[in-house]
Amino acid sequence: MWLEFSLRRGYHALRGHRMSEFEKVADVAELPVGSVKAYVVAGRKLAVCHTVRGFFATDDACPHRGGPLSEGDILGDEIVCPWHLWSFRLDTGVNPCSLPGNEIRVRTHEVRIEGDAILVRLTREEHP
Repeated sequence: MWLEFSLRRGYHALRGHRMSEFEKVADVAELPVGSVKAYVVAGRKLAVCHTVRGFFATDDACPHRGGPLSEGDILGDEIVCPWHLWSFRLDTGVNPCSLPGNEIRVRTHEVRIEGDAILVRLTREEHP
C-alpha cells in the first residue's frame, strides 16, 4: 500500500487520494454575505461562498467548460458559472437541471468557522 505523509502540507495520501486537515483560507470579515472568492488549499483552487445559510466551498472549475465559479454569482443556495450560466447547489454541488441518476456536479468541500477564521477541508478525490 502506497502511503505518503507531508507535514508541510498537513495531509496524507493513501493510494493517491488526498485527505486534508482543515486549513484556514480567510477571515470571516473578508467574505461578506452574497460573495464568493477564490482560494487555494493544498494546491487546489476553490470557490468559497458566503450565503445567508453560511459558508460553502466548491472546486473553482465548472465541470461544463472549466469556467471560474469564483467569478460567478450567488443566487440563493446556488453558484452560477459566469461563462455559460450553469448553476450548482452549494450544499451538494449538484446542477439542479441534472437528471436523477445522471447528476452533473461540482465537488464540494467541508467548511467550518473557528472564531473569525474560515477553515476548509478537501473532500476525497473519488467523490466528486
